[in-house]
Amino acid sequence: MNPRPPGSVRIIAGHLRGSKLAVPDRPGLRPSSDRVRETLFNWLQAATPGARVLDLFAGTGALGFEAASRGAAGVLMVERVPALAEALRANAARLKVASARVEVADALAWLQRAPGEAFDLVFVDPPFDAGLWDLALARLGPWLAPGAWIYVESPVNASPSVPDGWRLHREGRTREVRFALFQAGNGRAEASADTLAGDSTPQGETPE
Repeated sequence: MNPRPPGSVRIIAGHLRGSKLAVPDRPGLRPSSDRVRETLFNWLQAATPGARVLDLFAGTGALGFEAASRGAAGVLMVERVPALAEALRANAARLKVASARVEVADALAWLQRAPGEAFDLVFVDPPFDAGLWDLALARLGPWLAPGAWIYVESPVNASPSVPDGWRLHREGRTREVRFALFQAGNGRAEASADTLAGDSTPQGETPE
């Protein structure tokens, strides 16, 4: 059983550093921990500025707002629960994040639309008890820019299936979650894979 979520999460770095996002006590809502997000964005330090970001299963928007704070060019948050989507819009207005957009939609259904844009960075962190990873990852392809980065968070003992051609760049574990960063294909970002700043956490290391 998932532990009770915290009352709020904070944005770790960037121009929104220290800002807090409320975390309602809703079934399946489980924002990424501060330490996991800090590790992830250390990995992505060179890739986030200017990136077009898709935050599927957005929830509190902790990942999407963190990306916006660190210089992403635009962040699209997809959230199916209207009350959570409205909270995302309210936080974007409160924090003056003009680059953030919110769509109220089921993520799996949304991915079946004809793609209107391509994303450089995608966050896939669905409710753990819903088993949505494999379908979501399988449907992402048409939405990805060449060499896009995909972050996947899942239970510690789960290994979601990823499409052929995706390369595992870094991964880590805590007591409860496995978090992994993949790169799709061998497009324009391939050459930058070894130059991402902040790769001080070895693959497989668990943050303390």
